[in-house]
Amino acid sequence: MAKDHGKAASAFELFAIDKLLSEEERAIRDTVRKFGEQALRPQIAEWFETATLPARELARELGKLGVLGMHLEGYGCAGTNAVSYGLACLELEAVDSGIRSLVSVQGSLAMYAIWAFGSEEQKQEWLPRMATGEAIGCFGLTEPDYGSNPAGMRTFAKRDGGDWVINGTKMWITNGSIADVAIVWARTDDGIRGFVVPTDTAGFSAREIKHKMSLRASVTSELVLDGVRLPASAVLPGARGLSGPLSCLNEARFGIVFGALGAAYDCLQTATSYAMDREVFGKPLAAYQLTQEKLANMALELGKGMLLALHLGRLKDDHRLAPEQISLGKLNNVREALWVARECRTILGANGITLEYPVIRHANNLESVLTYEGTSEIHTLVVGKALTGLAAFA
Repeated sequence: MAKDHGKAASAFELFAIDKLLSEEERAIRDTVRKFGEQALRPQIAEWFETATLPARELARELGKLGVLGMHLEGYGCAGTNAVSYGLACLELEAVDSGIRSLVSVQGSLAMYAIWAFGSEEQKQEWLPRMATGEAIGCFGLTEPDYGSNPAGMRTFAKRDGGDWVINGTKMWITNGSIADVAIVWARTDDGIRGFVVPTDTAGFSAREIKHKMSLRASVTSELVLDGVRLPASAVLPGARGLSGPLSCLNEARFGIVFGALGAAYDCLQTATSYAMDREVFGKPLAAYQLTQEKLANMALELGKGMLLALHLGRLKDDHRLAPEQISLGKLNNVREALWVARECRTILGANGITLEYPVIRHANNLESVLTYEGTSEIHTLVVGKALTGLAAFA
């Protein structure tokens, strides 16, 4: 991240965030930060510009780091607390939202679905290899015409003797075209069910989505299931109805509550450093009242967002975190992170639109983060329902 200047404090230092973390949590955060600085940050701007990502190689490195499914117990997973997982997401997203997305989808969507709802055979087959990054997973819920309303999905799984046959299409699927296994949610005559689909199964194909202006350092795909035949053992036995996939989404959303702050923090550190080095009318840009007002307001929102994230993390570790509280965190922290990124861009002026600095890259990425894992509008309505007891989704 940006260099320090004399006695200048970062937003997290101003809020004394380290005092709220255990020694182990700080150690995990620092380890992930070091990995990001050494292995990711020197190359991330090029990956974004060329819309490429060495995802398979990165997955193995992230597996060695221990962050894939790190908040899960057993099967080769690290079994850390929720706060540690959140801090890891923050540090990864301080580099790029695409890197955090890779980790979130692997651990909180694909691995979590198997860990929470899978059979022992499914867990033993997939989780140890996914924890090391040897196998990559994706999560197929969203469809071309059904995003915020997944209950309307058209993908259908039909019984055929002892097998299942799945037909349908999934859209905007992170890791889709590089995955070894896909967790696919489909309608059945018995409601919505989840399936563990090896991607080398006949009838399964994945096309990478190109021409993105956001999350360019991330693999985004369309999945097509054309008569995919699976044995009965492919069904996730513990998941019935939408509660299964929605609980997985809540796991991923929790990581975003922290992760978005990482992108905002990197923007603010960059803008602060730039403003202190850049001279305008004979003195540093940071010495002007308007600039300091921007920096102070951004630090305030970043610090408040971090306090919220930590509070939600402690609730999660105590098994007392409600879905609507995750919506509070995702809604607030992503919205404020995007505002911080845009505000930082103004401080950098024309330099703010180049990939020499990370700000415009973070801003572009956060446009996607605002939408995926539940749009800001949907989370607003979740909070509204919690406040009034009245559903206003339709």
